[in-house]
Amino acid sequence: MSRRHSNNLQALSEVAYFTMEVGVEAGIPTYSGGLGVLAGDTLRAAADLRVPMIGITLLHRKGYFRQHLDSSGNQSESPSEWSPEKVLEPVEPRTTVTVEGRTVALRAWRYDVKGISGHVVPIYFLDTALPENSNWDRELTDHLYGRDHHYRLCQEVVLGMGGIALIRALGHVEMQSYHMNEGHSALLTLALLEESIRRNEVASPGEREKEAVRHHCVFTTHTPVPAGHDRFSMDLARQVLGEKRASILTSADCCMDGMLNMTHLALSLSRYVNGVAMRHGQISRDMFPGYPINSITNGVHAGTWAAASFQRLFDSYIPEWRHDHHYLRYAITIPCDDIRQAHAEAKRGLLAEVERRAGVRLDPSVMTLGFARRASTYKRADLLLSDPERLKRIVRQVGPLQIIYGGKAHPRDEGGKDLIRRVVRAAEAVRGQVHIVYLEDYDIALGHHICAGVDLWVNTPQKPQEASGTSGMKAALNGVPSLSVLDGWWIEGHLEGVTGWSIGDSWRTASDSAAEAASLYDKLEYLILPTFYNRPDAFARIMRHAISLNGSFFNAQRMVAQYVQNAYFHQRDEVDTA
Repeated sequence: MSRRHSNNLQALSEVAYFTMEVGVEAGIPTYSGGLGVLAGDTLRAAADLRVPMIGITLLHRKGYFRQHLDSSGNQSESPSEWSPEKVLEPVEPRTTVTVEGRTVALRAWRYDVKGISGHVVPIYFLDTALPENSNWDRELTDHLYGRDHHYRLCQEVVLGMGGIALIRALGHVEMQSYHMNEGHSALLTLALLEESIRRNEVASPGEREKEAVRHHCVFTTHTPVPAGHDRFSMDLARQVLGEKRASILTSADCCMDGMLNMTHLALSLSRYVNGVAMRHGQISRDMFPGYPINSITNGVHAGTWAAASFQRLFDSYIPEWRHDHHYLRYAITIPCDDIRQAHAEAKRGLLAEVERRAGVRLDPSVMTLGFARRASTYKRADLLLSDPERLKRIVRQVGPLQIIYGGKAHPRDEGGKDLIRRVVRAAEAVRGQVHIVYLEDYDIALGHHICAGVDLWVNTPQKPQEASGTSGMKAALNGVPSLSVLDGWWIEGHLEGVTGWSIGDSWRTASDSAAEAASLYDKLEYLILPTFYNRPDAFARIMRHAISLNGSFFNAQRMVAQYVQNAYFHQRDEVDTA
C-alpha cells in the first residue's frame, strides 16, 4: 500500500459497517453463510489496514441453527444456542428503539477484531434480551432469518434504527460513512432522515434532507434475484414503524409499488452503490435502472483462510504477505514440491476431520472434489451427480474420485432440503465406485478444512444467479483450483488450464443444465483427472497459479482498499490533499 493511501486511511473519519449477520468464529453462530463470512473478512481486513471502522449487527442468541441429517438426507434443525457473556464484553451505554409504538430497551456486546497492524475494529452486537422488555421484544435478537415477515421487519428496525441510536450513545455525533451490507439495515437511513429533519426544523424531508443522508451512506447489494430482496407491505410498515415514520418514507419517495422495499430504500438514499463482482454490477444496473451502480468484487481474508501449512509456507517465502496480501503474487516463485507438501498436510487434516465427523475413511491418494455451500436450488449441488453412469465410467477408465459435500438449507426452503436428499440418493447410485460423503452442520470450522484440503473446488450455479461467491477464493489461497460455471467472481478469476477450468465456455449465455453437465464430465475425464494422475508437476503448477494469480487479487484487503478509495471517501479533492 502506498504512503499516500496509508495517510488517507489515517485521515478518514469513522465508518460504521452494518450487517444482519457476521462470521468471526465458529463458536459465535451469528452467520448463515457467505454474506456473514464476508462481513467477518471485511472487518478483519479493515483492522489490517487500520481503517477506523466499527461493525454493527444483532446478537442472535439462538444463532442460525444446528443441522441434522438422517441416512436419507432429511434435514432437521435445532437452536444453535451460545453464551455471549463467555466471549463478548458488555458495553456500558444503553439505548432504546421504538417498535410498534413500544419503547424497546437495547444493550450491546463488544467483540474486538485485531488486525495484523495491531489496530482494533470493534463489533457491537445489539441485544434486546433485557428484563424491562416484553417477552416478544426480548426475542427480537434471538434468531437469524427466523420466523415471519413481522419478526424480520421488527429485527430490521433494531438493526438499522437501533444501530444508529447505539452509535450516538457511544458518542459518535456523525460518521463519515454508514455502509449497509445488503438491505437488511436500510432503516438506518430513516433514522438519519429523522435527524436531518430535526436539525433543519422541517415537517417532512425535502431534497436537502435526503441529500444530507445520501452524503453519508454506502450500499452493497448482494443478490441478482428479485425474490432475494426484502419487501414488506405498507400496512405492516405502518404497524411496525408507526404512521409518522411510514409517512416520512413515503414523502421521501422511498417506497415503490405499495411496498417498503429495503433495497429500493437503500438505493434511494446512498451516494455510492456497488455489486459484488463485475458481472453482478451489470445485472444490478439492469434490475435497478436509473441508479449508478458500481462493482467491487468480493475478497476473502488470506490470513484467516490459508491453512496452517500454507501460512508457514508463505511466511518462509513471502514474509510480507500478512501485511499486504498482494505479495501473494510472488507465490509464483515457490517450488511446486513445497506447495504439494503444504497441500498434502491440509488434505490429511481434512480427511481426519471427515473420519471424526462421519466415521468415513477416505484415501489421501485419491483425487478429492469439494462442494460445500448453502443448499439452495440455484447452486445445483446435484449437477455433478446427474449422470451416475458417466461418472462411474470416468472412474473406471481414468482414475478414482471421492467427493465431499456440505451445506445447510434454510429451515423453510423445501427446495434446498430436497436438493440435499437428491445428492444423498445420487451418492447411493454410485456407492462402491465413487466415495461420497455429505457432512452435516457446515460451519466456519468445517469450511477451513474443506476449502484447504480438497484437490478441486466444484461450483455449479445457474447463471446468472451467483452474485460473487467466495468459497472458491478461499480454495485458491490454498492452491486448490476451481472447476466452475462462468458466473460471479469466476468470470474474472478463470484462466483455462492455468487457475482452473470452466464448465461451459461463456458467461453470456443462460444456463443449460444438460450442456453444463456434459462439459463438467468432459473436463474431468479428458483434462483434470489425467493431469492429476499422470502429470502431477503440471497440476502443481496450476495450484501455484491459483495462489499467485487469484489469491493475490481476490482477497479482502484489496476489496476494503477499494471501498476506502471509491466509496468511503467521496470528496476526491480532499483525499488527494489529505
